[in-house]
Amino acid sequence: MPTPAAQAVIPVARPSFRAGSRPTITDQFLAFDAAHPYVYRALEKLTAERLAAGATRIGLKELFEALRWHLPQGLRGLNNNYTALFARKLIEDHPEWASAFELRRRRTP
Repeated sequence: MPTPAAQAVIPVARPSFRAGSRPTITDQFLAFDAAHPYVYRALEKLTAERLAAGATRIGLKELFEALRWHLPQGLRGLNNNYTALFARKLIEDHPEWASAFELRRRRTP
């Protein structure tokens, strides 16, 4: 298992500009995150609560499921494809949480 220092954190704030292409998952994530900033704040809060309660590892998919119970019923678009990108954003904003999340190498930018 790689150490937290060996895991490269890749920023997620770079949209794709491929002419004529469909939006990438990163593009979709950036649009969702901009339109629903409270989702990220809720994930931050859930992560902080779990770490304060003694958790050493956190799965973003589990946080997504917990979040789905608390978000407005009309919210659409909380896509499981965004879990890795939200994890990277959490680590980027809170480097001290890096050991709580397991990241894999991204295959696409």
